[in-house]
Amino acid sequence: MRTMFFTQAVDDALAQAMACDPRIIVIGEDIPLLRRNLLVRFGPGRVLGTPISESAFLGAGISAAMAGLRPVVEMYMVDFLGVCMDALLNHAAKIKAFSGGKWNAPVVVRAPCSGGYGDAGQHEQSLWGWLAHIPGLTVIVPSTPADAGGLMLAALQCEGPVIFLEPKLLSESWLEFLGSGGRKTVQYDIPPKGMRGPVPKRWEPLPIGKAEFRCRGNDITIVSVGVGVHRSLEAAGSLKAEGISAEVLDLRTITPLDREALCESVSGSGRMLVVDEDYEGFGLSGELAAVLLEEGISAKYVRVCTKSTIPYARRLEDQILPSVERICSGVKELCLQ
Repeated sequence: MRTMFFTQAVDDALAQAMACDPRIIVIGEDIPLLRRNLLVRFGPGRVLGTPISESAFLGAGISAAMAGLRPVVEMYMVDFLGVCMDALLNHAAKIKAFSGGKWNAPVVVRAPCSGGYGDAGQHEQSLWGWLAHIPGLTVIVPSTPADAGGLMLAALQCEGPVIFLEPKLLSESWLEFLGSGGRKTVQYDIPPKGMRGPVPKRWEPLPIGKAEFRCRGNDITIVSVGVGVHRSLEAAGSLKAEGISAEVLDLRTITPLDREALCESVSGSGRMLVVDEDYEGFGLSGELAAVLLEEGISAKYVRVCTKSTIPYARRLEDQILPSVERICSGVKELCLQ
C-alpha cells in the first residue's frame, strides 16, 4: 500500500489510464505547468496548454470527445464553468438523448472547488448542486486520495460527460499555491486526514454512484461530500464524547446518487443532518430530503449549508461556510428534540 497526496493520486491514476489508452488527452490553461509530470511522460501531443478561453477549450474538448478521443479538460476553478456553460449544458449533456444514443461526449471536466481560504464568491463556490441538476452529467466529489484516484479512473471509462470536482483544501498543489499557511494574509483550516492517505499499488475504478460509510453510529446520520466529510468526522468525534453516536455517510458522487445507502442509514437513525458547502436553496440538501419523502421515510432533518454569496472577509466567510461548530450545533438541535 502506497501513501499519496490528494492531487498526486488523481494524477497517478490519470497517468496509468493514459499509458493504457492513447485516446486520453489533457487540455486546459497552464496545463504543461500544472501537469508537467504528465507532459514529460506523454509529450505535448497529449498534454496541451490552451489560451485563457474556457469556452474555446471546453468546446474543443467536447468536440474531440465526439470525434473519438477521451479528453480531460481542466478548469482553473469550477466557478469558471459559468463562462462556458453552453457547451456543457446544451451540447455535451444532451447529445446522447438528442441523437438517440448514436453520439456521446465522453469528456471529463476536472475542476477545483470549495472555499475556506479567503477568495470570495467568484472563486470559492462548490456548484455541484447546479451541475447535478442537468440531466446527462455525472458529478463526482471525492474526499480521500484513494477515492480520488479510483473515481478518476472510473470517470475516464464513462461513456458520457463527467464533472470531477477536487476540493481545494484537500489539494496539496492548491495549498502550495496559496502559500501552505506561510503567508500571513492567507489562513485556512485544513482537514487533518484529508490531504494524504493510503492508495492501492495499482488503480482500479471505483463504482460511480456508490456511497461510503466513514463511521457508523445510531443516533443521527450526517451526510456530506469532499471537505464536509472530514468536518463531519471531526464533529462525530467530539459528539461521541458527549454521548451522541453519529454516522457519517460520504456520498462520493452527487449524481448518480446512492439512494439505497441514504435510506438505509436514515431509516435506522431517524435523523439526518446534511453538510453541504454548496448553496442551500434548491440544491443537494433539499434533494436528499426529497428522496427520503419519496421513499416514505420519516426523519428529523437539519442542513448546514452555504446560505448566500460567500463574502471576501475571512471572518464573515467563516460564519457562512459549514464548520465543525455548526455541525455539532445542528446535531445537538436534532438529538435534543
